[in-house]
Amino acid sequence: MDLSAFSYQKFVNFALQETKLRTSLAPLPSHEKFRLLRSKDNNTVLRTLSFRAPKIRLVRSLTIEGNRAMQVLDFAVFPEPEFDLPIFCANFFTNASLSIIVLDLNPLYDVTIHTDYKEKYYRKLLPLGKKYFELLPWGGNITGESLRFFSPIVIWTRFNSSQFKHDVLYSAFVDYFKAWLALMDEAVKETSACHVHRNREAQHKYLTWRAEKDPGHPLLKKLVGENLAKELVWGFLFDGVDSLGAKTFLDYFPEYKCDSGTINQKRSVMGKSYEMRPWDLNGEFVGNHSG
Repeated sequence: MDLSAFSYQKFVNFALQETKLRTSLAPLPSHEKFRLLRSKDNNTVLRTLSFRAPKIRLVRSLTIEGNRAMQVLDFAVFPEPEFDLPIFCANFFTNASLSIIVLDLNPLYDVTIHTDYKEKYYRKLLPLGKKYFELLPWGGNITGESLRFFSPIVIWTRFNSSQFKHDVLYSAFVDYFKAWLALMDEAVKETSACHVHRNREAQHKYLTWRAEKDPGHPLLKKLVGENLAKELVWGFLFDGVDSLGAKTFLDYFPEYKCDSGTINQKRSVMGKSYEMRPWDLNGEFVGNHSG
Protein backbone atom coordinates (compact mmCIF):
# COMPACT_ATOMS: atom_id res chain seq x y z
CA MET A 1 0.00 0.00 0.00
CA ASP A 2 1.33 3.43 -0.97
CA LEU A 3 1.28 5.52 2.21
CA SER A 4 2.26 8.79 0.55
CA ALA A 5 -1.40 9.80 0.14
CA PHE A 6 -2.64 8.16 3.36
CA SER A 7 -3.07 9.90 6.71
CA TYR A 8 -4.81 9.15 9.99
CA GLN A 9 -5.57 12.87 10.31
CA LYS A 10 -8.95 12.10 8.73
CA PHE A 11 -9.83 10.05 11.83
CA VAL A 12 -8.78 12.86 14.18
CA ASN A 13 -10.72 15.48 12.22
CA PHE A 14 -13.89 13.40 12.36
CA ALA A 15 -13.59 12.79 16.11
CA LEU A 16 -13.03 16.43 16.96
CA GLN A 17 -15.80 17.67 14.67
CA GLU A 18 -18.23 15.12 16.08
CA THR A 19 -17.29 16.03 19.65
CA LYS A 20 -17.84 19.72 18.97
CA LEU A 21 -21.42 18.90 17.98
CA ARG A 22 -22.00 17.58 21.51
CA THR A 23 -19.89 19.79 23.76
CA SER A 24 -17.35 22.62 23.85
CA LEU A 25 -13.64 21.83 23.55
CA ALA A 26 -11.00 23.96 25.26
CA PRO A 27 -7.34 23.60 24.14
CA LEU A 28 -4.75 22.71 26.78
CA PRO A 29 -1.87 25.23 26.68
CA SER A 30 0.29 22.99 28.89
CA HIS A 31 0.71 20.62 25.93
CA GLU A 32 1.75 23.30 23.45
CA LYS A 33 5.42 22.21 23.51
CA PHE A 34 4.41 18.85 22.01
CA ARG A 35 2.34 20.36 19.20
CA LEU A 36 4.87 19.72 16.43
CA LEU A 37 7.94 17.52 16.75
CA ARG A 38 10.39 16.06 14.25
CA SER A 39 12.36 12.85 14.47
CA LYS A 40 16.11 12.93 14.99
CA ASP A 41 16.69 12.15 11.30
CA ASN A 42 14.14 14.83 10.32
CA ASN A 43 12.20 12.36 8.16
CA THR A 44 9.20 11.89 10.43
CA VAL A 45 6.71 14.42 11.79
CA LEU A 46 4.84 14.03 15.08
CA ARG A 47 1.74 16.18 15.63
CA THR A 48 -0.40 16.42 18.74
CA LEU A 49 -3.70 17.99 19.74
CA SER A 50 -5.31 18.11 23.18
CA PHE A 51 -8.49 19.51 24.70
CA ARG A 52 -10.73 19.26 27.71
CA ALA A 53 -14.51 19.59 27.94
CA PRO A 54 -17.40 19.07 30.33
CA LYS A 55 -17.28 15.37 31.35
CA ILE A 56 -13.93 14.99 29.52
CA ARG A 57 -10.67 15.37 31.45
CA LEU A 58 -8.55 14.96 28.33
CA VAL A 59 -9.08 14.22 24.66
CA ARG A 60 -5.80 14.00 22.82
CA SER A 61 -4.26 12.72 19.61
CA LEU A 62 -0.78 11.90 18.41
CA THR A 63 -0.18 11.30 14.72
CA ILE A 64 3.17 10.17 13.35
CA GLU A 65 3.76 10.55 9.64
CA GLY A 66 6.86 9.04 8.10
CA ASN A 67 6.00 9.68 4.46
CA ARG A 68 5.95 6.28 2.79
CA ALA A 69 7.51 4.47 5.75
CA MET A 70 4.71 4.50 8.34
CA GLN A 71 1.62 6.18 9.72
CA VAL A 72 0.64 6.05 13.40
CA LEU A 73 -2.41 7.22 15.34
CA ASP A 74 -2.73 7.27 19.13
CA PHE A 75 -6.10 8.81 20.01
CA ALA A 76 -7.76 8.66 23.42
CA VAL A 77 -10.49 10.28 25.49
CA PHE A 78 -10.30 10.20 29.29
CA PRO A 79 -13.41 11.08 31.32
CA GLU A 80 -13.47 13.26 34.40
CA PRO A 81 -13.33 11.15 37.60
CA GLU A 82 -16.92 12.13 38.38
CA PHE A 83 -17.92 9.73 35.59
CA ASP A 84 -17.11 6.02 35.33
CA LEU A 85 -17.20 6.12 31.52
CA PRO A 86 -14.90 3.83 29.54
CA ILE A 87 -11.75 5.32 28.02
CA PHE A 88 -11.93 5.64 24.24
CA CYS A 89 -8.76 4.14 22.78
CA ALA A 90 -7.50 3.98 19.18
CA ASN A 91 -3.91 2.80 18.64
CA PHE A 92 -3.10 2.25 14.96
CA PHE A 93 0.27 1.48 13.36
CA THR A 94 0.58 1.14 9.59
CA ASN A 95 3.48 0.60 7.23
CA ALA A 96 3.43 -0.34 3.56
CA SER A 97 2.74 -4.02 4.25
CA LEU A 98 1.21 -4.35 7.72
CA SER A 99 -1.28 -2.63 10.00
CA ILE A 100 -1.53 -3.35 13.74
CA ILE A 101 -4.76 -2.09 15.28
CA VAL A 102 -6.37 -1.69 18.70
CA LEU A 103 -9.76 0.02 18.88
CA ASP A 104 -11.81 -0.16 22.04
CA LEU A 105 -13.82 1.51 24.72
CA ASN A 106 -11.36 0.48 27.44
CA PRO A 107 -13.23 -0.36 30.66
CA LEU A 108 -12.42 1.62 33.76
CA TYR A 109 -12.96 -1.61 35.72
CA ASP A 110 -11.93 -5.14 34.69
CA VAL A 111 -15.05 -6.59 33.06
CA THR A 112 -13.99 -10.17 33.78
CA ILE A 113 -14.50 -9.30 37.46
CA HIS A 114 -16.94 -6.36 37.50
CA THR A 115 -19.86 -7.85 35.60
CA ASP A 116 -22.12 -4.97 36.66
CA TYR A 117 -19.83 -2.56 34.81
CA LYS A 118 -19.88 -4.82 31.76
CA GLU A 119 -23.67 -4.89 31.78
CA LYS A 120 -23.90 -1.13 32.23
CA TYR A 121 -21.72 -0.17 29.28
CA TYR A 122 -21.16 -3.11 26.93
CA ARG A 123 -24.28 -5.25 26.75
CA LYS A 124 -26.01 -2.89 24.33
CA LEU A 125 -22.79 -2.39 22.32
CA LEU A 126 -22.26 -6.08 21.51
CA PRO A 127 -24.02 -5.80 18.11
CA LEU A 128 -21.56 -3.05 17.21
CA GLY A 129 -18.63 -5.34 17.95
CA LYS A 130 -20.15 -8.23 15.99
CA LYS A 131 -20.42 -5.94 12.96
CA TYR A 132 -16.62 -5.81 12.68
CA PHE A 133 -15.28 -9.03 14.24
CA GLU A 134 -15.23 -10.90 10.93
CA LEU A 135 -13.94 -8.00 8.85
CA LEU A 136 -11.26 -7.21 11.44
CA PRO A 137 -10.52 -10.60 13.08
CA TRP A 138 -8.59 -11.22 16.30
CA GLY A 139 -4.91 -10.42 15.83
CA GLY A 140 -3.31 -13.23 17.82
CA ASN A 141 -1.75 -13.55 21.25
CA ILE A 142 -2.44 -10.83 23.78
CA THR A 143 -1.17 -11.03 27.35
CA GLY A 144 -3.39 -11.77 30.30
CA GLU A 145 -2.16 -8.62 32.03
CA SER A 146 -3.23 -6.44 29.10
CA LEU A 147 -6.60 -8.13 28.81
CA ARG A 148 -7.88 -6.56 32.04
CA PHE A 149 -7.90 -3.20 30.24
CA PHE A 150 -9.91 -4.40 27.22
CA SER A 151 -13.64 -4.83 26.72
CA PRO A 152 -15.70 -7.56 25.02
CA ILE A 153 -16.03 -5.33 21.93
CA VAL A 154 -12.30 -4.68 21.50
CA ILE A 155 -10.97 -4.79 17.95
CA TRP A 156 -7.42 -6.15 18.15
CA THR A 157 -6.29 -7.05 14.67
CA ARG A 158 -3.44 -7.23 12.17
CA PHE A 159 -3.90 -7.07 8.43
CA ASN A 160 -2.04 -6.51 5.19
CA SER A 161 -2.32 -2.80 4.55
CA SER A 162 -4.88 -2.00 1.86
CA GLN A 163 -7.33 0.78 1.06
CA PHE A 164 -10.28 -1.57 1.59
CA LYS A 165 -9.16 -2.57 5.08
CA HIS A 166 -8.53 1.04 6.04
CA ASP A 167 -11.98 2.02 4.80
CA VAL A 168 -13.40 -0.69 7.09
CA LEU A 169 -11.23 0.59 9.94
CA TYR A 170 -12.44 4.15 9.41
CA SER A 171 -16.05 2.94 9.52
CA ALA A 172 -15.32 1.09 12.78
CA PHE A 173 -13.61 4.14 14.27
CA VAL A 174 -16.62 6.32 13.38
CA ASP A 175 -19.11 3.84 14.85
CA TYR A 176 -17.12 3.24 18.03
CA PHE A 177 -16.54 6.93 18.63
CA LYS A 178 -20.20 7.77 18.10
CA ALA A 179 -21.04 5.02 20.58
CA TRP A 180 -18.67 6.55 23.13
CA LEU A 181 -20.18 10.01 22.63
CA ALA A 182 -23.66 8.56 23.17
CA LEU A 183 -22.48 7.08 26.47
CA MET A 184 -21.03 10.47 27.40
CA ASP A 185 -24.33 12.20 26.63
CA GLU A 186 -26.15 9.79 28.94
CA ALA A 187 -23.58 9.88 31.75
CA VAL A 188 -24.75 11.26 35.09
CA LYS A 189 -22.28 12.97 37.39
CA GLU A 190 -21.31 10.93 40.43
CA THR A 191 -21.97 12.76 43.69
CA SER A 192 -20.49 10.24 46.12
CA ALA A 193 -16.95 11.27 47.10
CA CYS A 194 -16.13 7.59 47.65
CA HIS A 195 -17.20 6.65 44.13
CA VAL A 196 -15.36 9.60 42.58
CA HIS A 197 -12.20 8.56 44.43
CA ARG A 198 -12.66 5.00 43.17
CA ASN A 199 -13.03 6.21 39.57
CA ARG A 200 -9.97 8.44 39.92
CA GLU A 201 -7.87 5.58 41.24
CA ALA A 202 -9.10 3.23 38.50
CA GLN A 203 -8.11 5.75 35.82
CA HIS A 204 -4.77 6.35 37.53
CA LYS A 205 -4.13 2.60 37.54
CA TYR A 206 -4.86 2.50 33.80
CA LEU A 207 -2.56 5.45 33.11
CA THR A 208 0.19 3.93 35.25
CA TRP A 209 0.02 0.66 33.32
CA ARG A 210 0.03 2.36 29.93
CA ALA A 211 2.84 4.77 30.82
CA GLU A 212 5.06 1.87 31.88
CA LYS A 213 4.07 -0.93 29.48
CA ASP A 214 2.68 0.66 26.33
CA PRO A 215 4.18 -1.14 23.30
CA GLY A 216 4.61 2.12 21.38
CA HIS A 217 7.41 3.40 23.62
CA PRO A 218 10.32 1.85 21.68
CA LEU A 219 9.19 3.56 18.48
CA LEU A 220 9.02 6.96 20.22
CA LYS A 221 12.49 6.45 21.71
CA LYS A 222 13.86 5.60 18.27
CA LEU A 223 12.27 8.68 16.71
CA VAL A 224 12.90 11.44 19.26
CA GLY A 225 15.30 10.01 21.83
CA GLU A 226 14.72 8.55 25.28
CA ASN A 227 14.28 11.80 27.23
CA LEU A 228 11.74 13.43 24.93
CA ALA A 229 9.92 10.11 24.46
CA LYS A 230 9.50 9.76 28.22
CA GLU A 231 8.25 13.34 28.49
CA LEU A 232 5.78 12.73 25.67
CA VAL A 233 4.49 9.54 27.29
CA TRP A 234 4.19 10.81 30.86
CA GLY A 235 3.37 14.45 30.16
CA PHE A 236 1.06 14.08 27.17
CA LEU A 237 -0.14 10.62 26.13
CA PHE A 238 -0.91 9.57 29.70
CA ASP A 239 -1.17 12.96 31.32
CA GLY A 240 -2.61 12.43 34.78
CA VAL A 241 -0.25 9.67 35.86
CA ASP A 242 1.55 12.25 38.04
CA SER A 243 -1.57 14.11 39.22
CA LEU A 244 -4.52 11.73 39.64
CA GLY A 245 -2.88 9.60 42.31
CA ALA A 246 0.27 8.88 44.29
CA LYS A 247 0.48 5.10 43.89
CA THR A 248 3.36 3.68 41.88
CA PHE A 249 3.37 0.98 39.22
CA LEU A 250 4.51 -1.60 41.77
CA ASP A 251 1.76 -0.55 44.19
CA TYR A 252 -0.79 -1.50 41.54
CA PHE A 253 1.11 -4.41 40.00
CA PRO A 254 3.37 -5.94 42.69
CA GLU A 255 3.80 -9.11 40.62
CA TYR A 256 6.23 -7.13 38.44
CA LYS A 257 8.63 -6.43 41.30
CA CYS A 258 12.12 -7.89 40.82
CA ASP A 259 14.27 -9.04 43.72
CA SER A 260 16.25 -5.83 43.28
CA GLY A 261 13.08 -3.80 43.85
CA THR A 262 12.94 -2.61 40.23
CA ILE A 263 10.17 -3.19 37.69
CA ASN A 264 10.35 -6.34 35.56
CA GLN A 265 10.62 -5.11 31.98
CA LYS A 266 8.75 -8.08 30.52
CA ARG A 267 5.32 -7.36 29.08
CA SER A 268 3.90 -10.40 30.87
CA VAL A 269 4.89 -12.17 34.07
CA MET A 270 1.87 -14.48 34.40
CA GLY A 271 2.80 -16.31 31.19
CA LYS A 272 -0.77 -16.42 29.94
CA SER A 273 -1.84 -15.16 26.53
CA TYR A 274 -4.97 -15.32 24.41
CA GLU A 275 -4.56 -16.51 20.85
CA MET A 276 -8.28 -16.27 20.09
CA ARG A 277 -10.96 -13.80 21.15
CA PRO A 278 -11.57 -14.61 24.84
CA TRP A 279 -15.19 -13.40 24.82
CA ASP A 280 -18.04 -15.09 23.01
CA LEU A 281 -20.56 -13.18 20.91
CA ASN A 282 -22.71 -12.64 23.99
CA GLY A 283 -19.85 -10.88 25.74
CA GLU A 284 -19.19 -13.75 28.14
CA PHE A 285 -15.57 -14.41 29.06
CA VAL A 286 -14.59 -17.88 27.85
CA GLY A 287 -10.81 -17.72 28.19
CA ASN A 288 -9.22 -19.69 25.35
CA HIS A 289 -5.74 -18.80 26.57
CA SER A 290 -2.73 -20.50 25.03
CA GLY A 291 -0.51 -21.12 28.02
